[in-house]
Amino acid sequence: MTLAMEPTTASPATSTELPLSDAYLRLTAACAALDVRVLHTEPAPHPEPDGRGRLDGAELACSEEAMAAFVDAEAARIAARHGHAPRRDVAASRALHDYLWSVSLLMSGPWYLERRVPRIAPQDVRLVLATAAFELVPGADFACLPGDPAAGSPGARVVADEEALRAELRAAVADHVRPLLTAVRPHARRGPRVLWGMAGDDLVSGIWYLGRMLGQEERALQAATELLPTAVAPFPGGADFRRLTTPDGRRHPTRTRIGCCMYYAVEPDQACATCPRTCDAERLRRLTD
Repeated sequence: MTLAMEPTTASPATSTELPLSDAYLRLTAACAALDVRVLHTEPAPHPEPDGRGRLDGAELACSEEAMAAFVDAEAARIAARHGHAPRRDVAASRALHDYLWSVSLLMSGPWYLERRVPRIAPQDVRLVLATAAFELVPGADFACLPGDPAAGSPGARVVADEEALRAELRAAVADHVRPLLTAVRPHARRGPRVLWGMAGDDLVSGIWYLGRMLGQEERALQAATELLPTAVAPFPGGADFRRLTTPDGRRHPTRTRIGCCMYYAVEPDQACATCPRTCDAERLRRLTD
């Protein structure tokens, strides 16, 4: 899974002209699980070969037809990969989890790597339904710290300090996902606290994953904990990392999700390691294995 910076004939700009280009390239070079293509201009609407096309985040939030296609596409992928049709709420939760994790990482990644927080609007993100890949048309707006070389760029907004920048990241993620959470709620059949819990979980999870991929797990744990030290509205809980000790004396970080990603409903014997259903004994067994 890769990122491509794609100039078009309508926009001859190179990737170096975008203040966040290097961060996006570093991010996706490190994160094999992040499937995103960064574009310079909005792609013209056109159907994919299977006819299902693309949907942007704004469409998902305001169109029942778009939301139904979003859930249908995930249900089809689950059936193809796992050999059984999921419940509707399971497909909706799994599709939401993938969206939250990917889009949050597109905002938290530049923050972690370069201390810049992009403002990504829902209409800036497109999901290719057939593949679950993402396309991003990056905007010009981002927050940064005093002294950042890009502080004078169009769209840059300088904030006072690290905590102010963390507040910008929390607000950027919350503002992006809020309409989507409202729209998906009837399909996922989950309440606001659980849905916002999922949003916080995936924000934290993405930073943790990026740190592991860079060989910087401890730094990432600290960054995620400073970002969500406890419940910070609208997120109902903090990062809440803790340690488990395996028989060899090694201490491993873990946490328990607030909003379950529902993978256990797809593969009952393979609930994720941070699932509320996965007890510490099972987590230690997996770590030992």
